[in-house]
Amino acid sequence: MRHRTIGRRKITNTPVELTELGFGASVIGNLYRVTPVEDATAAVEAAWEAGIRYFDTAPHYGLGLSELRLGAALRQRPRAEYVVSSKVGRLLVPNEHPRGVDSEGFVVRDDLRRQWDFSRDGVLRSIEATLERTGLDRLDVVYLHDPDDHWRQAADEAMPALADLRDQGVIGAIGAGMNQSAMLARFLRETAADVVMLAGRYTLLDQSALDDVLPAARESGKSVVAVGVFNSGLLSRDRPAEGMKYDYQAAPPALVDRARAIAEVCAAHGTTLPAAAIAFPHTHPTVTNVTLGMRTSEQVRRNVELHRRCVPEGLWDELRAQGLIRSDVPGVGGRARSSQCL
Repeated sequence: MRHRTIGRRKITNTPVELTELGFGASVIGNLYRVTPVEDATAAVEAAWEAGIRYFDTAPHYGLGLSELRLGAALRQRPRAEYVVSSKVGRLLVPNEHPRGVDSEGFVVRDDLRRQWDFSRDGVLRSIEATLERTGLDRLDVVYLHDPDDHWRQAADEAMPALADLRDQGVIGAIGAGMNQSAMLARFLRETAADVVMLAGRYTLLDQSALDDVLPAARESGKSVVAVGVFNSGLLSRDRPAEGMKYDYQAAPPALVDRARAIAEVCAAHGTTLPAAAIAFPHTHPTVTNVTLGMRTSEQVRRNVELHRRCVPEGLWDELRAQGLIRSDVPGVGGRARSSQCL
């Protein structure tokens, strides 16, 4: 079987270069269940050994636990050789009324709570706290985290604050990360953002980003990092099954059927549904990176192997022809050629 290497691509018009596959550290912050620290450390080590050099975290993930663990796991690595992104918008402050366990999906004590804050001061405080938790001397990329209900403050205060830090050389690139694409398009068109982190809106089951954020990135000469490419799990297995999740909820039967149909086409082309799910965002020339949540070294090795599989271009042609993906999904071309099978 032919394989691809883990290539690198720059965030357009910045000095920041990302490996095409990134390590998402939300799950090592005890997302949904406890991850032993030994497993978290082994996952980061496995990612490093596989050639991954982009690591993404956030204060929100485990009330700081993800940042603590990622920083500790990377501490002995040469700082110039890897890229770390984190996020601002949720300050961690003392919780006056703890109940014992976090209420937002992470299995951690709730001695802290999240406080929305997209002010300039909030941005600076958040970055300072992240640097303290990670033990890093700098962050390479900083995103505004889920500013859905805070557009005005995020655009008028937070983004200019990040732009000042970028212009001073303190941060390499700035942007926003969200589960929707429409507001991300506004950030690309109307603010100083260099890159957006697009969650779940450019996948084999949802190409809605073709209507807004991807054209905005292309027109403005900016970049996209794709996350949530398995749509919460439905695209993560060779054969999708009833009861699997789609966007954090039980997948509707019609979507399960569609995922199965896509899986059959993948098999006919000598590949698998999860391998195609990872490769698919890279068919768009603005997508610089696909980042996956990885909890254990076994998950890292599986995801790296899936990323390296050769996914033939003819697969996208047939999926378009059968109406299983949109007809305006672009063919592999331009910068995406760097991902071709070797």
